[in-house]
Amino acid sequence: MAATAAAADHQRRADVVRWIRRTHGWFGLWGAVLGLLMGFSGIFLNHRNVLKLPQAQERSRAQLALPDPVPDTPEAMSAWLVTALRTDGPPSSSRIEDARPVPWADKSDKSAPALTQPAHWVFNFGGPNETIQADYWQGNRSIGINTTRNGIVATLTSMHKGSGMPIAWILLIDTLAGSLIFLSLSGVTLWVLTTRRRALGLTIFGASLAAVAGIALSSF
Repeated sequence: MAATAAAADHQRRADVVRWIRRTHGWFGLWGAVLGLLMGFSGIFLNHRNVLKLPQAQERSRAQLALPDPVPDTPEAMSAWLVTALRTDGPPSSSRIEDARPVPWADKSDKSAPALTQPAHWVFNFGGPNETIQADYWQGNRSIGINTTRNGIVATLTSMHKGSGMPIAWILLIDTLAGSLIFLSLSGVTLWVLTTRRRALGLTIFGASLAAVAGIALSSF
């Protein structure tokens, strides 16, 4: 009876290990390409001041005349820009600031006229290889257009940061993040279930945990 129970327990353990290994491999295959992209672009971002790889960015600025009447809401301005700039879709992001008192106004002088900063609308179009930023101060008859065209390195770093990327890309990166979480947990589980050199493994894990905690705490 004891031998049978031990054999059954060993079989269950082997089945668990086999399933984790197989799933670990599939998750690793799914995230391999994205992992390489994030790894190389992450190294560049961390050491960009030292590596100084050519980003081959081309920047241009222009003023675009607004129609008459001028679009009076952010939604109307956004719709007009899609047509005027001939973009593939709506802005990837926008920043809308309402009119407000200027921060440098002298608040101690009650008799002074109130100075108000006009509303400020910023719309961002494009993707990782090219971005178009439309900058508008309400009341102007034109809108500033800043265009940036990226080379290969700058495009990869924009993809890493998610700059100008669609929702589909963001969700894809979320799957990579989930894969990394699973790979980490399944890797530790496989080590616990299959490795007998526990002391060495615990030492490595403890040193890694201490290094991460030390660096994190030193920033406060």
